[in-house]
Amino acid sequence: MMPLRFAAFVAVLVAFAAGTVRASDEPSEMDKSFMEDARLNFTQLATKYGYPSEIHTVRTSDGYLLTVHRIPYGKACGPGKDKVPVLLQHGLFCSSDDFIIMGPKKGLGYILADECYDVWLGNSRGNSYSRKHVSMNVKNKKFWEFSWHEMGSHDLPAMIDYITKKTGHPSIHYVGHSQGTTQFFIFGSLHPQYHSKIRSAHALSPVAFMKNLKSPALRALTIFHKPIHTLCDLVGIHEFFPTCQFLNLIGMNICKEQYPAFQAICQSVLFLIAGSNPALLNATMLPVIIGHTPAGASTRQLVHYAQGIQKDGFRMYDHGALKNIVKYGSIEPPSYKLDKINIPIAFYFSDNDWLADVKDVDRLADILPNLIGKFRIHHKLFGHLDYLWAVDVKPLVYDNLIKVLRRY
Repeated sequence: MMPLRFAAFVAVLVAFAAGTVRASDEPSEMDKSFMEDARLNFTQLATKYGYPSEIHTVRTSDGYLLTVHRIPYGKACGPGKDKVPVLLQHGLFCSSDDFIIMGPKKGLGYILADECYDVWLGNSRGNSYSRKHVSMNVKNKKFWEFSWHEMGSHDLPAMIDYITKKTGHPSIHYVGHSQGTTQFFIFGSLHPQYHSKIRSAHALSPVAFMKNLKSPALRALTIFHKPIHTLCDLVGIHEFFPTCQFLNLIGMNICKEQYPAFQAICQSVLFLIAGSNPALLNATMLPVIIGHTPAGASTRQLVHYAQGIQKDGFRMYDHGALKNIVKYGSIEPPSYKLDKINIPIAFYFSDNDWLADVKDVDRLADILPNLIGKFRIHHKLFGHLDYLWAVDVKPLVYDNLIKVLRRY
């Protein structure tokens, strides 16, 4: 529950912002549309912009119930079984919403549907859309005992099996962003029997090794992750940044262009971990972004990243020496066998990415045996979250991605 003092503080900010509106600042029809988008869920957004959408529930082998959204066809292509499925997988603190909230001209989900693909959009366990289990609820500590390891070992196989069975296509394309790439590398290393089910994979900001990351917040977390995790366990905090209706309220009433000072604060909070580039962000869309992000994550997801940064590797979750011996047969957790991933993979990376540094991307690329392309974004300021929300993301990233998709 949100502390009462913080709630009161935000309420004062909202009241102050509302009280400073001049007649000329009354929301336009476009502003009202953006404010509406901040409140709408995935299917409501798709319907608003004229796209068909479906909701599917996928059960994992360990009992989690995942919500997978689908846009079966776009405006340029009608329904038909000949469309090749594409699975889009979001990053940390995100959801399927992030692939469509920028609208039909910039949202990758819409763009691929208009390119005649059958678009499926996953939601990892624990986020705002995937908070159910066959025998546990989110108040149960055991519900949150997962990191992105389980997302790669359990969630992705379940989603891929479901999609191939539902569509009748034996293989699909995969597009992951950030953590969506991390879990794919785990999936590929642990499940060689699935390699033939992936026509091509596309890693937007590939994250595995993170020795050279630039994020001060994540660096600080890495240093103190053990006591922070212990403290969280003691006080019963197992989830970071869950979806909060109060954030929606902030997004709709404070983080607007009419209030530059508040908007700057909102932007700083939103981009605390991954960094930002104001030059590439359409500030008008900030209320919409905040209305859908963050979407929640387990504490272990962040701890797992911190472990990898601290030990400079890409390894399974470190449960501590004794538990590691029981689980892995060794004091240290084993490394993922990246050299065993025989899937056609394309990388898309940039110079200003706080989490996927060029040196770390190159290190990863040298290990993978079937890299089909390394595409450096031609913009020096392009950062980690610009793959989702940049004004020019389509010409800078998506157009090239589509060209590679068509080859496979």
